[in-house]
Amino acid sequence: MLTLSIGSFPVPVSQLTVLLAGLVALGVGRLVGQQHPAAEAGAISDAEASTPSVETTEKLKNPGIGATLSDMLLSALLAARLVFVLTWLDSYRDAPWTLLDIRDGGFTPWAGVAAALLVALWQGAQQVTLRKPLILGLMAGVLTWGALQGGLRLMASAENTSRPTVRLTTLAGESVDLATLAAGQPLVVNLWASWCPPCRREMPVLAAAQQRETGVRFVFANQGEDAAPVLRYLAGNSLKLSNVVFDPAAALGSAVGSKALPTTLFYDATGRLVDTHLGELSAASLASKLQRLRALSPAASLP
Repeated sequence: MLTLSIGSFPVPVSQLTVLLAGLVALGVGRLVGQQHPAAEAGAISDAEASTPSVETTEKLKNPGIGATLSDMLLSALLAARLVFVLTWLDSYRDAPWTLLDIRDGGFTPWAGVAAALLVALWQGAQQVTLRKPLILGLMAGVLTWGALQGGLRLMASAENTSRPTVRLTTLAGESVDLATLAAGQPLVVNLWASWCPPCRREMPVLAAAQQRETGVRFVFANQGEDAAPVLRYLAGNSLKLSNVVFDPAAALGSAVGSKALPTTLFYDATGRLVDTHLGELSAASLASKLQRLRALSPAASLP
């Protein structure tokens, strides 16, 4: 399952797990802060503790865990984005304005984690009353995130994470499946629609990659449309794509558990799903996904 519908909006499950973990960390941190007031650490005077003012009462109840977690999140996002951009700087040269467009999912996780930990260490060193709530809150958040990720992995292992066997229709009207289209090579499957703005924006990036990446097969699986609007879109934008197929019932999206468009799936040469991307791909984010795909694909499958 890649997305979860909240009302009519599909939300990436990975983002929901981070949000839930953050809320648990905040809740546990605030609870611990209330149970272990600042007076125990000598942060306020005995007089303040015996007859606390409104300001002192707030200091006792709120150790600043919310502000600290916000600082950690912001620092993590900035550091993860900066390292990603520096790593794939060449991919941004043709479109430098996309450096600021974080919708492409271009982040380097280890850099974000490192930045968040540095902020936690710094603020914990500066505020004695913050240390215990922060440590226990972060531990609770990490455990929650780990449990949710473990549950998702168990669900994924129970499901079939190999290439779906859904029958698709080519532009010539022939029935085909993903295994046939892969022809023993790593496979990138893009779920898209001609009416979808982010699908349209990312299509030139994918088209260029298909021409360049001879060792990887690209499949463009249109979701839920008839041939006429798709052909008009391709002709009107002078897009030369191979392996354009139709999935009128959006069966591929259902099979992989995604209701979001665009969704891009990365399968190794054995047909195992090794990566996914929800939303618009930039040249840099696609390059990073392809690098991982190559690293996880059997050497014999690559030229």
